[in-house]
Amino acid sequence: MQLPSILLENAVNAFAALPGIGKKTALRLVLHLLKQNPEEVYQFSEVIATLRREIKTCKRCGNIADSDSCTICSNPSRKKGMLCVVESIRELIAFENTQQYNGLYHVLGGIISPLDGVGPDQLNINSLVERVKKEGIEELIFALNPTIQGDTTVYYIQKKLKDTPVKISTIARGVAFGGELEYTDEMTLARSLQNRLPLDRYISGL
Repeated sequence: MQLPSILLENAVNAFAALPGIGKKTALRLVLHLLKQNPEEVYQFSEVIATLRREIKTCKRCGNIADSDSCTICSNPSRKKGMLCVVESIRELIAFENTQQYNGLYHVLGGIISPLDGVGPDQLNINSLVERVKKEGIEELIFALNPTIQGDTTVYYIQKKLKDTPVKISTIARGVAFGGELEYTDEMTLARSLQNRLPLDRYISGL
């Protein structure tokens, strides 16, 4: 893409580095900013800078937060004995948008994937096991992407919890194997939660 300005090209490249943004979309966004008055552009840049500088991670579940505890963990109306395990914050937000779940979450920060160099020690698995034991979790719901790596992660954590009385279930297979929960519609996600299966039944159905 030939551009008439190095400054313009640098800005387009910066936007194009974002996931899901191609060069044409990046150019459209940059040209839009150039039409705005300087105060609006400055405010936009300040919002992004403040977000990066001040955003925190919930010390309990791994969700993003404005303080040390996220709004979900600090909500007294949440079911404290129910814990939904997700791969990332994107999936957490997707399930929250269904408005069908009123328990707590635990963000693993990824899934076990040896080919990608990701092992159990690089994920928030130990803190999950500790939460189950210390917080009296009654049901653990796995809501990981339906992939081989996701299933491997489920099996690994199950073994870590084999000596605990926690009930372990997993969301129903409303998503095609290899699909991504983040892009699944809210109704399908809600049904997968409502129709969740005990882990032993899930395994036998594979």
